[in-house]
Amino acid sequence: MARHGGGRGWYGKVVGAALGVTVLAAGASVWAAQAGAVSDSSPRAAAPATSGSDVKPVTATIAHASDKGARGVNITIDDGPDPVWTPQVLDVLREYGVKATFCMVGTQAQAHPDLVKKVVAAGHRLCDHSVSHDTGMDAKSQAYQSQQIRDAERMITEASGGVRPMYYRAPGGAFTPYSRTLAASRGMRPLGWNVDSKDFERPGADAIVATVERELPNGPTLLFHDAGGDRSQTVQALRRILPWLKEQGCSFGFPVR
Repeated sequence: MARHGGGRGWYGKVVGAALGVTVLAAGASVWAAQAGAVSDSSPRAAAPATSGSDVKPVTATIAHASDKGARGVNITIDDGPDPVWTPQVLDVLREYGVKATFCMVGTQAQAHPDLVKKVVAAGHRLCDHSVSHDTGMDAKSQAYQSQQIRDAERMITEASGGVRPMYYRAPGGAFTPYSRTLAASRGMRPLGWNVDSKDFERPGADAIVATVERELPNGPTLLFHDAGGDRSQTVQALRRILPWLKEQGCSFGFPVR
């Protein structure tokens, strides 16, 4: 998995290598295998926050598959919410009738609770993306990892008006066995990705679109961003990618739970 930045800030440059390219026919079988490999795959709707004793644990394995099956795709949006770019991303998703998973940074959610509520009201799902997007947190203590995960969970839940995040995505993919187990015990499925659009590098909308089209056979979970800088290229690219995915016969879903 690509890491955004060298360690601490969440405005760093993506430095992970792209996954190998496979043919689309092979990709379909890979997607089916991913979907079949997960036993706890039934989707669950966002629900009001509950007390710790009422939280239902989920599996701690990292999710990639879509609840729409072998031809499903999951749009995931990281690092927000942002007052400039999140509304524009929401507009594009609404235009094409697509639901997405928003992986929110705790401090951003706390700063923009109105946007968190808009995301929920539009039918999208929430994901805990840690408090401060420290891509080196896998090298930190368990106490630090716990603080990053649990405090972000609280910040997002409070900002949403009581809707808890359903997933946990480690910054830059910096998962540990401990962080996965902790998140799962809190009812948040660890969430990976298959296609890094590289929009964080701002290579141009054409390049973002080309990356998604080339790497789509790698799997159903696509990674984009709505914060961390100018995301106008992401907005432009999504306007082209979403209808293209529909033309390929893809259905938009959520990551398995």
